[in-house]
Amino acid sequence: MSNRIHFINKITFIVIFMWTFIMSIASFILVYKNYEYADVLAKNEAVVSVKKDLAYRRWVASHGGVYVPITKKTPPNPYLSHIPNRDVNTTASQQLTLMNPAYTLSQMMSDYSELYGIKGHITSNILMNPKNKPDEWEEKQLRKIEITKKPAYVKAYIDGDEYFRYISPLVTQKSCLKCHAFQGYKVGDIRGGVSVSIPMKKYYQEALSLSMVNIVIIVIIYILGLILILFGRIKSKEFLNNKIKDYEQHIFSLVSIIEKRDSYTAGHTQRVADYSVEIAKEMGYDEEVINDMYRACMLHDIGKISTPDSILLKPGKLSELEYEIIKEHVVISYELLSKVDIYKNIAEIVRHHHEHYDGSGYPKGLKGSEIPILSQIMTVADAFDAMTTNRIYKARKSVEDAIIELQELSGKQFNEQIVKAASQALKEVEIKTTITQRPKTKLEKERFSYFYKDQVCDVYNSAYLEVVLTYNHMDEFNVKCINAIYLHNFNQYNKKHGWIEGDKFLKKFADSLLNINDGDLIFRIHGDDFILINKTHFEFQEYMEELNDVLEGSGISMTYKHYDIEEDDIKSIKDLEKLL
Repeated sequence: MSNRIHFINKITFIVIFMWTFIMSIASFILVYKNYEYADVLAKNEAVVSVKKDLAYRRWVASHGGVYVPITKKTPPNPYLSHIPNRDVNTTASQQLTLMNPAYTLSQMMSDYSELYGIKGHITSNILMNPKNKPDEWEEKQLRKIEITKKPAYVKAYIDGDEYFRYISPLVTQKSCLKCHAFQGYKVGDIRGGVSVSIPMKKYYQEALSLSMVNIVIIVIIYILGLILILFGRIKSKEFLNNKIKDYEQHIFSLVSIIEKRDSYTAGHTQRVADYSVEIAKEMGYDEEVINDMYRACMLHDIGKISTPDSILLKPGKLSELEYEIIKEHVVISYELLSKVDIYKNIAEIVRHHHEHYDGSGYPKGLKGSEIPILSQIMTVADAFDAMTTNRIYKARKSVEDAIIELQELSGKQFNEQIVKAASQALKEVEIKTTITQRPKTKLEKERFSYFYKDQVCDVYNSAYLEVVLTYNHMDEFNVKCINAIYLHNFNQYNKKHGWIEGDKFLKKFADSLLNINDGDLIFRIHGDDFILINKTHFEFQEYMEELNDVLEGSGISMTYKHYDIEEDDIKSIKDLEKLL
């Protein structure tokens, strides 16, 4: 599961990175285009300004110049002194002077610069008026346009401010020769240019304002995109989690079915998971690791699905061969889980939960740090549950005694640090004393009969009698009295009627005992004797007549004895046999 979540987080990170990258590039392009468009607008204004200047100059030239009153601002042009009638009197009090196209255009450009900050003038490499001397850039461009006859432009700084500079070639017209013929020009020659410099500040301010609007829009789109991405991540996680939960419900149901094969193991998986989680928390592991710990514990015995009932459900101690067979469940658990994508990360944990710290465990005999740390935690939790649970062949320990045993095995079977954490984490655990291997329901009794039922009479056998007598003192059974029923001359009955009829007779007699002793334990021992064990003292004498009816005509007789388990100190079959 964590691998899938990591994958979703990784994909989310990549998508967010790509989305951020795309939005950043979009922002950069928009800002760049805004400032690039500022250059376009400045160029357009420069072109329009030059065309306007040339149109104005053409109009003046078409009239041979303009006569204006002589003032301080418009004195006679000293460079036109060679022209006759440069100055004329219109009245006795008013005198006019001729302003040629270049001079009038210069005057207009000067006024325009004062009003709007646009610098412009007529310039030439062959000057009539020194005021029109080109600067370094204009001089260079004039040489180019004499060849190309095309305008030139550039962005450059003038007095610390950035301008868009534009220069258009000035072609000699016939009307120009009136003033410039002496310079050697002829019609069609490039005799200079009209230069204009547009301040960029206002365009950059507009570009900045537009860029800010664009960035705000992009930020809004970016945030909406992030919300959508994160929403998709949440939904993907929800879908994955729901899918995994559904899957795990099926798997956990399977585990529950496996556990229900044996009343004792029912709840074992959950208890081991709870104990492991508490130990992991005590050791400071984060939530993700603890989740893996829990899931591994819930599935650690899934391999027992392949263990035969004759071994899995056996209440007593296993033989050496049976033990070797049941050990295979860890390998089978690993093989099952490692094939499921969401369980691959916990398969190895499950595989090694029966390894011992000193290398004496199975299946690999790993030791120390070779064993996954979560497997080591599960090992301690598994052992703690086994110690604190009643078994047929072994009484449960108290929490205190179980922790003491863990500590005694610390550094041998268990990791010292984990035992130390477990001693703290599990010291307040409440153990349910109702967990037992003794059958309670009809279904459990039927399963139990596989091992402890007499196959002839359908009552319990002597093996189970030994268990009851041995562990009665620990309140596992809590029985008080014994009634021993002895059948005499049964061998003669067998000889006369055969074993099959003998078995039928024993079954009939046992059924009669079951009818008069409902709810308590009945055992067949020594072939033809029966033991009744009761939680309360049971007066058997009153049922003798009913049982004698069963014996009538068989040639078999019956006697019985009553014993008080506590007073007679009966703790085993040997103790009972001494009294029989």
